[in-house]
Amino acid sequence: MVVLKNGQTTLNEEEIISGVPFFEEWKHSAAKNIKKHSYNGLVAIIRLYFRSANFLKSKYQDLKIKVKNLRGKKLNAEEKREVSGFLKMISEYKQKSER
Repeated sequence: MVVLKNGQTTLNEEEIISGVPFFEEWKHSAAKNIKKHSYNGLVAIIRLYFRSANFLKSKYQDLKIKVKNLRGKKLNAEEKREVSGFLKMISEYKQKSER
């Protein structure tokens, strides 16, 4: 660039060739690293997806079992619950009066 600013329009072939191999080497290593890191990133994303899906599935099953147990306990508690004394007394009075 300095040569072009000074007014010289031609460049030696040696100057052009000396810069190209370094660029090609850098380009090749950059492409190689990008492929390696993109593969590792893709594997990590797929692992994360399956692990999180399995985790959520297991937690959902656990929660479903807990809800069933709670509902079963609630139904059993309602069946075992006795009628209040006041209602029992009223029902006995009705039965006596019907006789």
